[in-house]
This record gives sequence, C-alpha cells and structure tokens, in this order.
Amino acid sequence: MFQVEVARTSEARSMGLMFRSELDADHGMLFIFAEGTSPTMWMRNTYVPLDMLFLDAEGVVVDVAADTTPLSDTPIASKTPARAVLELNAGTARLLGIRPGDL
Repeated sequence: MFQVEVARTSEARSMGLMFRSELDADHGMLFIFAEGTSPTMWMRNTYVPLDMLFLDAEGVVVDVAADTTPLSDTPIASKTPARAVLELNAGTARLLGIRPGDL
C-alpha cells in the first residue's frame, strides 16, 4: 500500500516532486491528465530518482519508465497512450515486479 499525493491542478502537476530530498518508500505522487492527452514528464529540480508508471483510464500499467535520472530535462513519455502517471521511488517497479498489463 502507498500513501499517494494527487496532483490535481496544473500548478501541482508542474511542481510534482520537485525540490524534495527524499521520498518515503511507501509514498508517491499520482498525476491525472485529461482524456486524449499523452503525458510527458521530466525530472527538472527533482532530486529523488523515480519509477514512472504510465496508466490507462482503468488503472492498467501501459508503460514503465524505471530509474529516471534526477535533475534531467529530458522528456519522459509512454510508448502507449496514458491517462495518468504514478511516480514511486526508483526500483519499486522492479522490486514489486510491476510491468505493463498489471492493474
């Protein structure tokens, strides 16, 4: 089980997990986007390496960006259309065996 903050506003989605020096192992952040969009993420001003789970409207994992690079402005996008992104500590997807197709 994870304690997840939800980035509900445009401002919250822009800020994400920026400027945090740590993220508890059982915490994360969920970004929900409008239907028909294809979210692109980045790691600007984000010090904690993350796994990004791209989810469809039903909560099924459609792609995983594992072990993202802190402080990078390189765009991170799903290979498959997604409705939401769940950010967790890097290595969580591997540790829990999370992969595309999982709910």
